[in-house]
Amino acid sequence: MTDNLLWYGAPARLWTDALPLGNGRLGAMVFGDPISERLQINEATFWAGGPYRPVNADAYGRLEDVRELIFAGRYAEAEAMAEEHLMARPIKQMSYQPVGDLHIDFLHSQTVGSYRRTLDLDTAIATTSYISDGITFFREAFVSAVDGVLVLRLSADRPGAIGCRISIDSPQRGQFVDQNGPELTFSGTGNAEWGIPAALRFAFGIRVINTGGCLTSSGGILFAERADELLILLDAATSFRRYNDVSGDPDGVIAERLSKAARRSIESMRRDHINEHQRLFRTFNIHLGATPAASQPTDRRIAGFAEGNDPALAALYIQFGRYLMIASSRPGTQPANLQGIWNEETDPPWGSKYTANINLQMNYWLPTPANLPECIEPLVEMAEELAETGREMAQMHYHARGWVMHHNTDLWRATGPIDGAKWGLWPTGGAWLMAQLLDLSDYLDDAEGLRRRLFPVAKGAAEFICDVLVPLPGTDYLVTNPSLSPENVHPHGASLCAGPAMDSQIIRDFLNLLRPLAVSIGGEDALVSAIDRVLSHLPPDRIGAAGQLQEWLEDWDLQVPEIHHRHVSHLYGLYPSWQIDMDGTPALAAAARRSLEIRGDDATGWGIGWRINLWARLRNGDHALDVVKMLISPERTYANLFDAHPPFQIDGNFGGAAGILEMLVQSRPGEIHLLPALPKAWPRGSLRSLRVRGGMLLDLDWENGRPVKIAISAARDIHTAIRFADGRFTITLAAGQTFMASKDDLFA
Repeated sequence: MTDNLLWYGAPARLWTDALPLGNGRLGAMVFGDPISERLQINEATFWAGGPYRPVNADAYGRLEDVRELIFAGRYAEAEAMAEEHLMARPIKQMSYQPVGDLHIDFLHSQTVGSYRRTLDLDTAIATTSYISDGITFFREAFVSAVDGVLVLRLSADRPGAIGCRISIDSPQRGQFVDQNGPELTFSGTGNAEWGIPAALRFAFGIRVINTGGCLTSSGGILFAERADELLILLDAATSFRRYNDVSGDPDGVIAERLSKAARRSIESMRRDHINEHQRLFRTFNIHLGATPAASQPTDRRIAGFAEGNDPALAALYIQFGRYLMIASSRPGTQPANLQGIWNEETDPPWGSKYTANINLQMNYWLPTPANLPECIEPLVEMAEELAETGREMAQMHYHARGWVMHHNTDLWRATGPIDGAKWGLWPTGGAWLMAQLLDLSDYLDDAEGLRRRLFPVAKGAAEFICDVLVPLPGTDYLVTNPSLSPENVHPHGASLCAGPAMDSQIIRDFLNLLRPLAVSIGGEDALVSAIDRVLSHLPPDRIGAAGQLQEWLEDWDLQVPEIHHRHVSHLYGLYPSWQIDMDGTPALAAAARRSLEIRGDDATGWGIGWRINLWARLRNGDHALDVVKMLISPERTYANLFDAHPPFQIDGNFGGAAGILEMLVQSRPGEIHLLPALPKAWPRGSLRSLRVRGGMLLDLDWENGRPVKIAISAARDIHTAIRFADGRFTITLAAGQTFMASKDDLFA
């Protein structure tokens, strides 16, 4: 399917030119060099450090002092005290680490022609082809979720044409394991960081199978001569079992997986890989129209998108986001981190961790509407583990029940405030995660099943919130204190404050979603009563003197040091929440729009991705498309379609893709809004199997900017409104039923 193809006329020069492969656990970046090939390898559980407890036993003793300083308006003093006394120990978390590289140096002529490299999103196979010495050489690589290994096949159109040197290396500490036969294995340990000893062992190895010719080994290098075809199998593993268990046997694991894969034919591995990938990838489709621009190489399409007419690239961007989600977040693996599963640096930006003041949540805006619901399973498991580790943090730092996560976590599920008070002393990361998961459950066929699974975790997060909210002096409001509006500085030279708008919005969403679940569970009268008390005392959103939605309780927005800040935290209520919308709260929606205008559209890659969603919720499709063009540009999108923060952060891919879908369909409980922010440049198109709230799948065709055909299938009993512009009708479906309507029946 050429609609879902990335292709290039030259090999990758930079890591951000290389093409990503992954099975949720094992990741590879394929450079496609015809002379000296490199595949850079990651394994999702390979992180620095080891199990640790970053609690600060002295934190609670100074908590009330910090609160009093904040309420007194002595913000800088409060922040200095918090920096000294309230932060986690250590004040940093562990970083995600690269495993190593596979290198292949080819012995043919260095003069090549007819070069082409591709990534087929539909098959999850990367290819490289070229001609040298009159011989056509071909490579294909994939990372199989079935066999658990990377498969690289080297072939040519002339027998005996393949000659090369094959080696592996690693930036980590370790040594090569002595082996007989066509194998290379490197075994080692991770890094200590911030005083936390390295606890993980890892292994990384290959097995090479030749057809024709011969294989020899010398000095840690495999030599292939006169081969017809080479098959290279690669795997990596660590001793990680769980955040508190590192007793695994990585050497044994990769030996077993490589041995099993070596007994299979390339044809059967390739077939099973494609079938498993397409089981997920082909659950959704989108068309926005095609123009001659779609025939160009992907890097040229990115360069020309803002000025050209290439709607198919916006559709490809969504499918690339779906591909990245499948490749980096499958059941049984870790959630997608700041870079998914792809990272080449031992000191990656922001540790390539899980940043929970927007980035982790943004990673999971896409999979449910894009009909990849099983890809949220790693996030659910993470929440369950954070409830365990965050319980001690809540008790030690706040003397509160339940559990807390601040603005970051890592493989070891650390939950403390890190990086400094101005960044990390934000106590609502766990509440946001639970609000998101409870909301995402509404997209699923079995919403009640996930909600009931989440209830113990959500109850713990609610208990923490109920315990840490404090009265705002002179009012009957309850607020967080200390907190901050992520990662902004207010006019008093500090970030710490009481009751930022985002906190109240998150808590309001979370508790409103939890309350009916607690009632249906039964026996939770105390919890329901506590929820009601908090909900009735949260500060409302406020409109400032400039007509903007206030980021803080005070009208500080136009006095901040960085007025075009990348975060738009106070607009959480507009998106991803539904607290602010054009119909129900028009004054607040207008204030949110004014805030967006003041803050500006240009931001980091992920910041632009968030703004697409916000403009979509404001139903300004042409402006939203302008912001999409800012995102899909050489400044914010690398040649391989990775998001450029810069540097690379995958949340911009996921957030931007979700934003394009939000332009086309918006669903909320009880309503599906068709084409709410359709730009004039996309007058016709189609969606297949878009997942919407209520556990429904939607097919939609539109022409001349109007729906002409819809089909809605229900997995459970539903009653919902269907809306386009000012038209509206309602449907009622039993589980298993489908509603269909065509042009003559739609919004006449």
